[in-house]
Amino acid sequence: MSEPDPTVWPALRYDDAPGALRFLVDVLGFREALRVPDDDGDIVHAELRWPEGGAVMLGSTKHCEGPHALMSAGANSAYVVTDRVDAVYARAKAAGAEVVSELEDTDYGSHTFGLRDPEGNLWTFGTYRGAP
Repeated sequence: MSEPDPTVWPALRYDDAPGALRFLVDVLGFREALRVPDDDGDIVHAELRWPEGGAVMLGSTKHCEGPHALMSAGANSAYVVTDRVDAVYARAKAAGAEVVSELEDTDYGSHTFGLRDPEGNLWTFGTYRGAP
């Protein structure tokens, strides 16, 4: 299955950007598409693709300029649509991720759960694809 081109790019900042990238790829299942390191190996800019469509950008808080310099690590949230909620949940639990809302079926028809990444950002995974 080919990934559609993303048209919305949440941008996250991390104090430990390489660690965050590893968590997002190894635990949650994103695919690393681009990594721009600095001379010390920290991440200036990275792009991750979600296999079912969509993407996020991330970078180190020490490489922020302009309005992005006002962003603090751990103060963001994202909702990720997936048909593989149970598999993502199982990987996250096995990796010791902080699950903040257990698997549930909502009144609006989503199978969902939520977790915090190592720096506190809230990630919700669910089957709800939004209103038509």
